[in-house]
Amino acid sequence: MEKIKTNKSKYVGICKVGEKGQIVIPKEIRNMFDINPGDSIIVLCDKAKGIALLKADVIDSLTDKVLNQ
Repeated sequence: MEKIKTNKSKYVGICKVGEKGQIVIPKEIRNMFDINPGDSIIVLCDKAKGIALLKADVIDSLTDKVLNQ
């Protein structure tokens, strides 16, 4: 894993994809976004724009907004 830390709110790293298609989210990023074992991650994909990862609890606040709760 190659790491480039830019400041406390930004981080760039390079991960290798394992034989099963798995990647390891670097510890600095897990800490930054409070990602813990057992948390769910949403994978958003657009062939032209790339891949984005979101912590699943982001959907909770979006659902509340959509349902006006």
